Amino acid sequence: MTDVPFWEAPFESGPIPKNGERFDVIVVGGGPGGSAAAGYLAMAKKRVLLIEKEKWPRDKVCGDAVGGKSLSHVAELGVKERLEKNPHFRVTSILFGSPKGITVDIPLPKEEVDAREAGYSLPRIQFDRMLFERATELVTENGGMVVQGANVKNVLHEGESGDARRFTGVVVSHNGEVNEWRAPVIVGAGGFNCPVARSVVKEAYSETMVDREHYCGGWREYWQGVEGCEAEEGAIEIHFLNKSPGYFWLFPVGDGVVNVGVGVVLSELDKQKRKLKEMQAEIISSHPSLGPRFSNAKMVEGSGKGWQLPFGSPRKGAELQPRRAYANGALLIGDAASLVDPFSGEGIGNALFSAKVAADSIIENEGVTLESGRIYQNQIWEALGDELTNSYKLQKMSRNSFLINWVLKKAARKPKIQKLFTDMIASKEAQGNLHSKMYLLRTFLF
Repeated sequence: MTDVPFWEAPFESGPIPKNGERFDVIVVGGGPGGSAAAGYLAMAKKRVLLIEKEKWPRDKVCGDAVGGKSLSHVAELGVKERLEKNPHFRVTSILFGSPKGITVDIPLPKEEVDAREAGYSLPRIQFDRMLFERATELVTENGGMVVQGANVKNVLHEGESGDARRFTGVVVSHNGEVNEWRAPVIVGAGGFNCPVARSVVKEAYSETMVDREHYCGGWREYWQGVEGCEAEEGAIEIHFLNKSPGYFWLFPVGDGVVNVGVGVVLSELDKQKRKLKEMQAEIISSHPSLGPRFSNAKMVEGSGKGWQLPFGSPRKGAELQPRRAYANGALLIGDAASLVDPFSGEGIGNALFSAKVAADSIIENEGVTLESGRIYQNQIWEALGDELTNSYKLQKMSRNSFLINWVLKKAARKPKIQKLFTDMIASKEAQGNLHSKMYLLRTFLF
């Protein structure tokens, strides 16, 4: 029998709970955010039930980049050393390409690169598996349980709607059987269509969950043999498209494999009346500078998949930004809380950050009340709001081909602007400078 990589093998996470069993916290979703939340809570001796809809081995459609902000959580959870020992691409810079083909390679902070804290790129099937296995260890060591292949059919509650509704458990279908499991706290970490998020945002409060101005469609394929992507470290690439409000990416993931994809905001995609799969095929076959790089490349069979990204861009007139992430007895994290970066599309770092803040809030308050939930949401926005707002501005700017050509042409000639981009990636202070029109004017014109 041929050995397979651990991420392609089945994983036994233990027995399932008895019908009606109670826990301190139920976490719905076993991706990075859910695994991290379950791990942090278990480390605080909470009895956790972690529920994952799929069964390992399972893929997750994503750009596959793991940014520097993720790595402190990866290390705290005890996964960083294992990540570094397995195949990955070490990210040292981000290359931006304009619609006219102007490219600027923006180095990540040298001290972070040298300390191996700048970022990695590796398939989510590997990254998620490492986090999920570690979460399983922590949860089971502390009296909790982990269930795979379990579909949450309903989120249980008392009270009708709004502030009167208190969440109390879940109804789950698993291997043809239906069980109810109870907890005073439910954490929603189930991605863009998380059942806990639907129950909180749409059903309890009748608020908008999917705003197509703040959701992105993505299409991803894996390719081998793409020219310029042969190394095991270097740049990930983001190329802005001509006459199309989106971008095309090339994210190497190690061993000569590249995550190739295209993303467009749903409201803009509606205007174009195009399919992302067709758009990507057109770029690969006929783009003047990108197409030739695929002349000797081959797509990994069956790797083409689409998904949605709930952006963390601020909503006009909304009291809670970017949208509601709490209710009585429930918190939402990661994509379920609409925290994906509106410019880069990166969501893992914000998922892990929100998981940590959510776990700390649950531990400190011994649950989730309306007051502690609001404090949690405000804390998330206070930490991420400037970054997400600036990313939204950059995303809107990138829809203007003339402007993005002008900016990248300037950046290609001025190291000062390249340093600004580097600082934007790593520095909260530099991100704050983007709010100053005078600062930007001085930087780009003088």
